[in-house]
Order: sequence, then structure tokens, then C-alpha cells
Amino acid sequence: MLAKLTQSATPLGKAALDKSTHAVLVLPFAKKLDGLRGVPSLDRLRAALKRRDMQAEELAKTPVTVNLPEGGLCSFVMLDGGKSAFERQSVLRRAMAPLMEEQPRELVLALFGSAEARRENAREALYVAWVNGTRLPTRRKKPEPRPLARIRLYGARDDGGFAEIAAVAEANGLARALTALPPNELTPSIYRQRLRQLSRSRHWQFEEYDMRRLRRLGAGAFVAVAQGSAPEDAAIVHLSWRPKKPQGNLALVGKGICFDTGGHNLKPAKYMAGMHEDMNGSAVALGLMQALVERNVPLAIDAWLPIAQNHLSPEAYKQNDIITALDGTTIEVVHTDAEGRMVLADALTLATRGAGKGSAKPDLVIDFATLTGSMGYALGSRYSGVFATTTELARLAVAAGEASGERVCIFPLDADYEAGLESKVADIKQCTLDGEADHILAARFLKRFTGEAAWLHMDLSASSSSGGLGAVGTDLTGFGIAWGVEFVEQWLATHAASPAPRRRGGK
Repeated sequence: MLAKLTQSATPLGKAALDKSTHAVLVLPFAKKLDGLRGVPSLDRLRAALKRRDMQAEELAKTPVTVNLPEGGLCSFVMLDGGKSAFERQSVLRRAMAPLMEEQPRELVLALFGSAEARRENAREALYVAWVNGTRLPTRRKKPEPRPLARIRLYGARDDGGFAEIAAVAEANGLARALTALPPNELTPSIYRQRLRQLSRSRHWQFEEYDMRRLRRLGAGAFVAVAQGSAPEDAAIVHLSWRPKKPQGNLALVGKGICFDTGGHNLKPAKYMAGMHEDMNGSAVALGLMQALVERNVPLAIDAWLPIAQNHLSPEAYKQNDIITALDGTTIEVVHTDAEGRMVLADALTLATRGAGKGSAKPDLVIDFATLTGSMGYALGSRYSGVFATTTELARLAVAAGEASGERVCIFPLDADYEAGLESKVADIKQCTLDGEADHILAARFLKRFTGEAAWLHMDLSASSSSGGLGAVGTDLTGFGIAWGVEFVEQWLATHAASPAPRRRGGK
């Protein structure tokens, strides 16, 4: 649950600041402090800057924290409108970090400058505060983590209580909390039950394709991965939401591998640690759906979440197996640790067909997955990689990254890469053993199961970043949700301006 917000357009006064236990003062960019009016405790800030031999404008890169007369902590930070959203969010996170370490129950946020600057800066400051005030699940007895309970905002006000920002922050927290759960507390059966409860509470439609149903349908790619686990509690979960007057159909797909041993190609301990986070793509797709619904985006939304584990057992799939996917494609298994693209293949087939109750073929498909190690080698953990079927989608993806502070890099999807997946015994190889450009080969493999749909694939190399990333101070970042909201809303504006012919779909 997010911290409760109280807001006032009145500037913060010195008396109120001095009584605060934890406060962040967000200043407009200025080369000197002399031009700033009505900012309390500037004398303390001047003394701190002098002690550190800093210029005022450096507050846009390095916030300064000072002690208040009654023992509170106050961080001063400048936001430079000429900087990127990522840079502004990062400096806000650094300003709040020493305060959040004390797990405050209340945080004062005070905005200064022009009315327009205060409102825009308030949106970013609130997002950073809400995201970092959320505590991820832990099983430590002491100290028990305390979430931020209240935010007192001064200098800006929104009639809706900044609800659109809160929706993104809450969805980010949901994705991170699910991803943080240990694997014994988020097995496929437990995850499915959580999704059922969430759907019921939010009045979404809930549908499951369990192993028996998937075998009957011929979804061999998903079944091959899931058959190695006992009990057979894997399933593809379908969530859907329909507004009154949808302006299009959006399908979200997210990889939901609750634990990945690598199967018969067993991971070494170093690389198996943390594999409970391999379901992060499904958590991002789920969080994005929640945020879009909360923001009343006029799209019919379907989320397809292939939820399974990749275990080692006598029943587990093996190298050189040939399996048949839901769309009839035969796949030569090359490496059992390339399970993500297998479960996504059948989920993408269901999504692009417009399968499920009351569904139509989507106008846009987006999938999220912690899919390949090679994307991490290519980008590290500060960007995520994106593949798109059109240059327009690619352009929108980059623009959404710049606007949201979750940066993405576009990778090629050229058809000639698929030569590496040619098989002598099946329609396609699952992957190669040399690992060259595996992130691109994985995208080409997935594209085969998207038909002619407009499709965008995000390989979540930034799902975890040591020390935090952008707005988020935890290693788990929830990357993809803020980006996804921005991307979908930009795409919808373009789509609404020149709508494509509506395609009706069935099973």
C-alpha cells in the first residue's frame, strides 16, 4: 500500500520544516542561491555547500543533506529541466536515500520555483518517494521493515491527488514484491492462486490453461518445459479487462518461470542463485496491466502469463528432443536452459490468435522476459533491450524510455539472423550452442509465433541492478512498467489518430 498523500499549494515554512523528521526540498535549477525566494533554512544549506566546496548548481547532480534544529534530516536537491528524466529521477533517489535508510513513517516534500515547475517536479518527486517508501517482503524478525505511511506535499496540488503517478508506483511495487518472494513461497500453484485473488478483487476476467488442457490443445513447447516438475502445477494464465468503449486491443505476455534450474543442462550454483526472479517478466506484464486499468486507458487488455518451473527430473525435456508447438511448428531442443522462449512461444500463439473468452486479435502485442544472458553482456543492467516489428514501434519505444526514465536500446530483428536456427530435423532450432547473438536469435525465434501482429519484445536486462536504477533504490527495479505506461499511451495516441482496420478473432 502506498503512503497516504496530503497536499497543499502553500509553500513550506521554516517552522514546519524545523519540526519535520525527514524532508526533501526540491529547488528549481539556479547557479546561485541568492535568487531563490521563500526557501527555509538556506543558511544551513549555504554552510554545507561551503564546507564541501560545492557550487549551488551542483545540487542538480549531488544532493546535500543537513541536520535540522530539532534533530530531523533535510535533503536539498535541484531539478534541471534540461536533464533527462533518468537523470532527474536518479538525483531525487539520491536525495531521498539517506532519509529512507531510517525507514521514516512520514516524509515532507516541498517544491519551490514557478507554479509549472513545482507541478512537474512534484510528479517526479512523488513517484520516487512512493516507489522507495514501499518495502519489499522479507522474513527477518528484526529489524522489521516499516513502509512509508504519509507524504506531506507542499507547493503543489493536484485535484486527483496525483492518482496517475500513484498507479504506476503501486504497480512497480507489485512487480518488485512478487519478484522478491522466495521460490518456496511463489510456486506455480501459489502464483496462480494469487492471480485468481487479484483478478477477483479488481473485477478482471480470469482463465487458466492447465497442463491437461494444454496437452489437449497441442501446446508442446510449454508442456515440454513444465513436464519436468512435480507436481504438474504449471499453467498459462489469461487475465482480461474490457472498458466500455475500447479504442483497440492490447495483449501483454510475460515469462513466468518461478524457478529455473536449467533443466538437464544444469546451471552452476553461481548462476542458479537468484533464479526465483526468472518470473519477473510476468510480474511486469501484470503490473503494467494494473497500471493501465487504474489510469483508465481505453484499451481492451489481455495478459498471458506462462507460469511454470524448469526442473531437472526423469520426465524433464532433453537435448535433441523434437517437440511440436501449439501452432504446429516443430522445434529441435538444443539447450534445456533456453526454456523461456519455449513457454513464450505457445503463450504468444494464444495471444496473437485472440484466444480466450471474449477476446479479439490484438492490435499490439508486447512481451516481457528475463530471457537471455547475452542481453546482459550487451547492455549491462542499466538498459533493457527491445525488438520491434516496425521502425515506428521502435521509435516510440525509445521515446517512451526517454520520457519515463526507463531507458531502452533497439536491437536488429533482420531475417538473415534466423539462418543460425536452421535445423536438419525440425522446422526450427530452439537456440544454438555457441551463444553468438543469442538475444537476437531468441527474438527471431519468438517472432515466428507472433504471425503478422504488431509486436514488441523486451529482454529485461535491467530487471535487477545493484544499488538501484533511476527512480528505484532497490536492486529489483520493476523496470518496464513506467516505460510500458508511457509507450502504450503514446502508441494509443498514434493509433487513435490513424486506426487500423479492426480484426475479429476467435480460438
